[in-house]
Amino acid sequence: METIYLILCLFFFLFFSLELLFRPRRPKLNLPPSPTRPFLVIGHLHLLKLPLHRRFLSLSKSLNNAKIFSLRLGSRLVFVVSSHAVAEECFTKNDVVLANRPEFLVGKHIAYNSTTMVGASYGDSWRNLRRIGTIEIFSSLRLNSFLSIRKDEIRRLIICLSKNSQQKFVKVEMRPLFMGLTINNIIRMVAGKRFYGDGTEDDTEARHVRQLIAEVVVSGGAGNAADYFPILRYITNYEKHVKKLAVRVDEFLQSLVNEKREEKVKGNTMIDHLLSLQETQPDYYTDVIIKGIILVMILAGTDTSAGTLEWAMANLLNHPEVLRKAKTEIDDQIGVDRLIEEQDIVKLPYLQNIVSETLRLYPVAPMLLPHLASEDCMVAGYDVPRGTIILVNAWAIHRDPKLWEEPEKFKPERFEKEGEDKKLISFGIGRRSCPGSGLAQRLVTLALGSLVQCFEWERVGEKFVDMRESERGTTMRKATSLQAMCKTRPIVHKVLDASCP
Repeated sequence: METIYLILCLFFFLFFSLELLFRPRRPKLNLPPSPTRPFLVIGHLHLLKLPLHRRFLSLSKSLNNAKIFSLRLGSRLVFVVSSHAVAEECFTKNDVVLANRPEFLVGKHIAYNSTTMVGASYGDSWRNLRRIGTIEIFSSLRLNSFLSIRKDEIRRLIICLSKNSQQKFVKVEMRPLFMGLTINNIIRMVAGKRFYGDGTEDDTEARHVRQLIAEVVVSGGAGNAADYFPILRYITNYEKHVKKLAVRVDEFLQSLVNEKREEKVKGNTMIDHLLSLQETQPDYYTDVIIKGIILVMILAGTDTSAGTLEWAMANLLNHPEVLRKAKTEIDDQIGVDRLIEEQDIVKLPYLQNIVSETLRLYPVAPMLLPHLASEDCMVAGYDVPRGTIILVNAWAIHRDPKLWEEPEKFKPERFEKEGEDKKLISFGIGRRSCPGSGLAQRLVTLALGSLVQCFEWERVGEKFVDMRESERGTTMRKATSLQAMCKTRPIVHKVLDASCP
């Protein structure tokens, strides 16, 4: 093994020496500051530590709170943005130039050679996918057509929580319940089937789906060294693991498509709709395109929404005065005779503020999805060479004391000030922002409001809920699964009575 490393080091030394010797001279670029001089070959890879959003904020502070700084990660130049103003400049003034995505191994193998709505290069194919998403999937008309699914899944969650908590407080683990809610919601929209909750599903299949989602989330992101230093693909098993995972993901997605294709009676699911489009435009709506759309919906609509709900409930448990205020608002505006409905959300500004404050402190993607410069441009007075990767640290921007008062505190009241919500970038900004933000906010707000309306909540013991985040994955999840004490409120009896045949 030592001999192999020695040969590799010698090869790279000779390669870079010849490259430096014969490389044509270029005008010196005005790049953002860097923490240190990059090492030969690996650049600044040795500086990367998890979680990336915290590490990048630390590096920014070491550079006198630089709004933007540069890193050389292996063969790639990376700019990290930690300023709301600079992020806006990136995706307004330079929105088209920075609309591409870098090619990472997860996109290549799992996301069908980066042909999904999330990973596709900016161009005609992406514009068509975005049009499909905007009109056929995430339009108000389409989301309204699936309202009954969201209501039913939330009702099932309430019934599940109330089984043993009608007379006393009981301890419940919230994470699997939230994952069941979000997975069932998306898979029912996509394929018309459930995986959790009523005791009739195949538990093995349910665990398989949840495991697949978890593995893809952990494998993704911008922090994998093999994406910046190609030789690591051959001396680590990262790419091999991603390829095997891709096969499992594709088999699952293809099984969903095949099930719907073989049904004699067509339903009203996303797959049914996409298969009907395939009949009229078979050259475009291939199975790969359809599976790519399903993949994006599942990844963007399950772990992210479940994580936001878990953070929101954890914050309510640590701030009982906020919980009381939310409960009072719901009781006053909705009453105690019926469950909160989606159309009631506009009458519950404080509940909406709680969700906004949760997204501020705990953005589902703390490092927004990476962008790639397709041409040379300038940002914040610095040169951005073609091929530069742009990473935006949303987590740092949401905690910037120059942007927010008492940024580390959980204060939903801050969003009572007009325009504060415009500073949130949890779902990205510009033309590559998340098209599913409307669905996510509908489900999270309605589910959270229902839990506040239907149950009394307390912490398990006197200690505050641990708010540390996990160091793994592209989404920011709590390091430990949330446990809470809950007891049903009288309104739940009406829900149970209404659910009886």
